[in-house]
Amino acid sequence: MDILLLILGLACMLIGVVGSFLPVLPGIGLCWLGILFLYLTSVVPVNYWVLGITFLVVVIFFIANYILPAKGTQRFGGSKAGIWGTNIGLVIGLLTPIPFGFVIGPFLGALIGELVFDAKNAQQAIRAATGSVIGILASAFIQFMLCIIYFGIFISIVWDYKSLLF
Repeated sequence: MDILLLILGLACMLIGVVGSFLPVLPGIGLCWLGILFLYLTSVVPVNYWVLGITFLVVVIFFIANYILPAKGTQRFGGSKAGIWGTNIGLVIGLLTPIPFGFVIGPFLGALIGELVFDAKNAQQAIRAATGSVIGILASAFIQFMLCIIYFGIFISIVWDYKSLLF
């Protein structure tokens, strides 16, 4: 059973790292699940501090993941209409089967929100929409880095108990 949990944990880690770039998969959540599987083995004693702190980071990141694109839009001069357009475009982009919908959706949402509801010039609207894309890319980068850190924690724990697991 321990080997199965170890394999499931490693699979969650690998899928989580790949999922940090694919918005369909919750990368950081899967990495946390990998750590949890490792602690569910009979060999590795449960460290509630590690589980609690890493889970708190996951929750904070899930919230920030939806805030960063909107903040990027706002930082680049977007209005409330552009921020709403970014959020709506993000949801629509995630649900559509087009490649890179998670980037195209918020960009188009911010652009349409700025042009239609705020009546700005096209250059300012494009600038605000570019801010939403920068926010998404920043979010993906942060998620990737967190997944790598979680993978490092996973490897560190396995390394400490390798003689007992194998």
